[in-house]
Amino acid sequence: MAHDMWVFGYGSLIWNPEFPVAEQVIARAHGWHRSFCMRSIHHRGTVDAPGLVLALDADPAAHCDGLAFRVAPGAEADTLAALRARELISSAYLERHLPLHLADGRQVQALVFVIDPDHEQYCGGLDLEDQAQIIAHAIGGRGANRDYLHATAAHLAALGIADADLEWLSQRVRTL
Repeated sequence: MAHDMWVFGYGSLIWNPEFPVAEQVIARAHGWHRSFCMRSIHHRGTVDAPGLVLALDADPAAHCDGLAFRVAPGAEADTLAALRARELISSAYLERHLPLHLADGRQVQALVFVIDPDHEQYCGGLDLEDQAQIIAHAIGGRGANRDYLHATAAHLAALGIADADLEWLSQRVRTL
């Protein structure tokens, strides 16, 4: 088990990992919070009309609950290459290995993509109403920004993971 590759999903990876998964477990990353703090100029918006996507933003007092995925044995190299192509498209994410606390009591090191607060696409601290206005209208190469929000909020709810900001945003964007 020492050679297992784990990946932490806190946004679209939860519902669309796009790699072979041997196991998935609810997990917690301490010192980070899930936030729509990255302007999306590729997947959920454009350069002219950026959308917003989720990222892990550092906060020593916070934690983020999501899914830890153990990559199917033998698929590690392909998974790493695919994740780098998907997540590092504009270099706004930083690739890290962080400790995760799994719901079943285990602790693992997992590959995680976190926001670079010095990157031009970083927009931490946006008011929730401003986030809703952007998400309601943005569309990118992977579709409407609102679909990304609704899918993530629905899958978190189905897993029993509460996220008050995403729940509020999902309701507000439906109204808009």
